[in-house]
Amino acid sequence: MAPTAEGHRQGTVAAWIRLRVPSPPETLVLMGSLPMPPSPPLDLLEPEPVSSDPRKRVFAWEAPWQEGVVRLRWDADAAGLLDAEYRVPERRRIAPGEVRAFWDEVKRRVAPLGPLVIESADPWP
Repeated sequence: MAPTAEGHRQGTVAAWIRLRVPSPPETLVLMGSLPMPPSPPLDLLEPEPVSSDPRKRVFAWEAPWQEGVVRLRWDADAAGLLDAEYRVPERRRIAPGEVRAFWDEVKRRVAPLGPLVIESADPWP
């Protein structure tokens, strides 16, 4: 499911994880040219326009999951990080079992990247 312009603003973030992704391979830079911008780490990520800065390269993916939406977001300016969040319609604390299920869903989605380091998260299961 492609992200919608309004989709990522709906609901409240009930849980989130920030993962460190592997660095892309070094690109060959020819004399007089700029290096190519990094590509998103996952094929499922699609461009998400940033209306306040059209030069900014942000990629996202989201899909309905349980009672809300799971969303992955990658910003080329912070290419070493991938954010995942679980958004629910109403503000509430989620149960530890839901947090573990969310983490498992994120692990399933990022599996092509191999095991990733967790930079930060809230809440921890």
